[in-house]
Amino acid sequence: MPSSAQLRLSDLDRLVAVAASCARDPLRFVLMAYPWAEPGGPLAKHPGPDTWQAEVLAYIRDNLSREKPLQIAIAGGVGPGKTTLAAWIADWAMTTFPDCRGRVTANTGPQLSSTTWPELAKWRGMSLFGDWFEFQARSLVSVDPKHRMNWKYDALTWDERKPETFHGFHNAGKRIFTIIDESSSVPDVIMEAAEGFLSDEDTERIWLLLGNPTRASGRFRMCFPGGKFADLWKTFKIDTRTARMSNKAQIEEWIKYYGIDSDFVRVRVLSEFPRAGDMQFIGSDLVEGAVKREAEASLYDPFTMGVDVGRFGDDKTVIRFRRGRDARTVPPVKLRKMDGVQVAARIAELNEKHRPDAIFVDGGGPGASVVDSLTRLSIPHFDIAFGGEPDRPVAGQATEFYANKRAEMWGSMRQWLRGGAIDDDPELKSDMVGIEYGYKLVNGRDAIILERKEDMRKRGLSSPDDADALALTFAYPVAPHDHTQKFVPGVKSMESEYNPYARG
Repeated sequence: MPSSAQLRLSDLDRLVAVAASCARDPLRFVLMAYPWAEPGGPLAKHPGPDTWQAEVLAYIRDNLSREKPLQIAIAGGVGPGKTTLAAWIADWAMTTFPDCRGRVTANTGPQLSSTTWPELAKWRGMSLFGDWFEFQARSLVSVDPKHRMNWKYDALTWDERKPETFHGFHNAGKRIFTIIDESSSVPDVIMEAAEGFLSDEDTERIWLLLGNPTRASGRFRMCFPGGKFADLWKTFKIDTRTARMSNKAQIEEWIKYYGIDSDFVRVRVLSEFPRAGDMQFIGSDLVEGAVKREAEASLYDPFTMGVDVGRFGDDKTVIRFRRGRDARTVPPVKLRKMDGVQVAARIAELNEKHRPDAIFVDGGGPGASVVDSLTRLSIPHFDIAFGGEPDRPVAGQATEFYANKRAEMWGSMRQWLRGGAIDDDPELKSDMVGIEYGYKLVNGRDAIILERKEDMRKRGLSSPDDADALALTFAYPVAPHDHTQKFVPGVKSMESEYNPYARG
């Protein structure tokens, strides 16, 4: 009877034979390495790769060569399994070729650490060959001491000012790969630095780019038909409506809200590049300029208050103030876990203290109770419906049209940022640069529509409560009060500084 050590050796021999049989066939590897459809297992409801994933794996199988690098770019919307495919390819590449080396990065550090890297670890943990490697915080390395330094791949973040981080990556005569997740947002200078590994001769070189096609320019876009580098790349576009893993109910909701022709749906569902050059509505340059600019305003500029009402939970209620070009001097007020009556009471206090010329409140959803309470308190205010019709032009943007009131207000705020001043608030800045936009067909013309709060949360971003509050101060033009009069706290009437009995 064989010993347990002999049995283990026999098992290892079989695993090595399986890995060797998949050395040039990632599709075969994926089908054999994971516990597909095993009752009670993590993949009990999954029979194997989706059709589009199998096509990519088969392409690698049929075109893997030492003479020519494999350069594959995948444009996919939300949820079809792009990062899952990247995990399979990395797992296959490492398992089936001794001393393979690789690098993995993404558009941001949080994306890499919270999404890309955990997905790679999850599939490695389910792999038949899982104990051949050790997953560390930023690398996967061979457990064999003889190969530990050379049989590995690393997770790297990048700095646009230091692209040299990606230089000097080679593995001549063996196998090497680079995977870049959410590639559309990675700067060209990083892409150019990363491609240096393709110079190795007599080497299996695999470069995989994947992500939402959020930008109509840049290196990722240039890999696809019509782009400068299209001849060098094999490209795939995934219609998420047909992808097995995508959320069909969510897709239908997006199509209903944004429209099938909107850039939002084109990017997240149809995997088409947007018609707009960049889906970021407000650029970081505008925001940083407003932070650095000196706050200037006159007593004769209108003074407005904007109130974005949050739900109980992570969202907060934010109250922001603006006098002309100055949205900095009067600090914002941020409230959590307050009901409508409590929020209205706080607004009443701030109204008494600051005497704004107008109060604009987001009256939708939880804001309705705030509006009702303000009415009962006889506090003058304007109930603003974010989803309502736009009803005034935006100065300097006569050729742009907006799909709803919220987009119109943000359009006014974006224009104002060119000369306005804001506080150096990380939450406000993040809100402004985080929101994306697209176009929706309204009354026969393309109208700008902003990403909804709930869709931002699904991308891992916070609800833009701060920026929405400031945007509300642009709801309508406001005439300032008569500032020749002075408010005396505790006195209901207004006292004039004019003395009719004084000598002239």
